[in-house]
Amino acid sequence: MKIKNKAKRVFHNLSYFLFLRKINRVNAGSLISKIVVVVTLVFLGFGAAAQKLEVDSTRVMHIDEEKAEVKHSPTKATIYSAILPGLGQAYNKKYWKIPLVYAGLGTIGYFVHWNNDNYKVMKLAYRDFTDTDPNTNSYLDLNGAQYYDLENSETDKANFKTNLTRQQDYYRRNRDLLIISFVGFYGLNIIDASVDAHFFDFDISEDLTMNWQPTMSSFNNVPLYGVNLSFTF
Repeated sequence: MKIKNKAKRVFHNLSYFLFLRKINRVNAGSLISKIVVVVTLVFLGFGAAAQKLEVDSTRVMHIDEEKAEVKHSPTKATIYSAILPGLGQAYNKKYWKIPLVYAGLGTIGYFVHWNNDNYKVMKLAYRDFTDTDPNTNSYLDLNGAQYYDLENSETDKANFKTNLTRQQDYYRRNRDLLIISFVGFYGLNIIDASVDAHFFDFDISEDLTMNWQPTMSSFNNVPLYGVNLSFTF
């Protein structure tokens, strides 16, 4: 009877031990599964973050490349100066040229106006002098008219008429040449803006140097002298 009870206890303890071992195995397996899941999620999270960072970096690099590709436009500088003199120079950041542009155009424009006014005066004086209306005598207001005897001397009349014709031609020619000069200077303003824009991104390296040294060689026992030039970029 005692032996049977001992056998039952041993069997009971063994069964309990096996049951605990089984539970531990289940718990261990569940714990390992949880660890695997957590590690996987963390790995996927870092992978997604890294992928996003890589995408963002690529996007930033792409934007930077696009910005780098946007260069100074000679076309814009040309159009700007064609629309408004000096605007292309402002686009090229050559602000010191703007007063020169307007000084040149203003000076030429002033003399165009001055010569045109004098041409009109001479033209009116010639017309008044050659008509038969005694009331139209604007030519008498001209400087030097008092030195001509326009009432009695036919010679003075002829000389005065010739002088009026020459003065008309003189002022008209100057006016026309100055108009051409104005257009040329306007075009020069456009060309200057275009050329400056082409050289806007031109990099002049500080390492650009030129070295020279005298050299001597001989040909058929005849000494030859020269200079050796070397450029460093």
